[in-house]
Amino acid sequence: MYSRCSEETVIEALKEKGPLLVAYSGGVDSSLLAALAVRALGRERVRCILLDSPLVPRRAVAQAREAAARLDLPLEVVAFPILENETFRANRPDRCYTCKKASSRLLKELARRERIGTVADGTNVSDFGTYRPGLAASDEEGVRHPLAEAGATKADIRRIARECGLSFWNKPSAACLATRIPYGDEVTEEALARIEAAEEALHDRGFFLVRVRVHGDVARIEVPPEELERLFARRDEVAAALRRIGFTYVALDLAGYRSGSMDEVL
Repeated sequence: MYSRCSEETVIEALKEKGPLLVAYSGGVDSSLLAALAVRALGRERVRCILLDSPLVPRRAVAQAREAAARLDLPLEVVAFPILENETFRANRPDRCYTCKKASSRLLKELARRERIGTVADGTNVSDFGTYRPGLAASDEEGVRHPLAEAGATKADIRRIARECGLSFWNKPSAACLATRIPYGDEVTEEALARIEAAEEALHDRGFFLVRVRVHGDVARIEVPPEELERLFARRDEVAAALRRIGFTYVALDLAGYRSGSMDEVL
């Protein structure tokens, strides 16, 4: 069905929400939400919070800061010590619920300090069709989803961002580094750092939509199907780079990149 969601639809929805604290990551969804919130409410009535932890690659934090500066967003980066949570580190299939519960409560506390009544994130309609236990946690904590409430899909968000002249409209989707670790394997700072280093090595070689899933000493690389041949041509170089990072074996997933591939065992 054709979606009629537009920039004006989102802006009108935002005007009803008053002062807003935006859970900002620098991705397409939260960046568009923040930019439109400033247009709808004025910069003085919007706060953007980036929760920083070892789950977030350093490159992503730097890019988020740069995007906020370009958009003149009122951004604050706040430490989020989620690895201190034993339940999260245990990495059960509801890991995202635990993380989102903690992050939502932290954002609500920050909003209360600033006397802001609404916390919002970049969730959109397309997110409801995937395995996202964190959505239940954010709903329980009262986090609002203005893009979803306006009926915006992921395709709508990219189209609106492009129509608004926002350069990030086609930025690849991202997910926290814990999504590269199989359920049941502990999430540690060391494991996350190794994953980040491996993906950085691939970014440096021109592969931007990439995941390095970790199975013990095996690194399983996912890139879009159209990139498989190019990566295979550089297999020796890539394998050597990942072995230097600490992997014993380096494998290329022939099914290619797909969001949430670790959920396929559920």
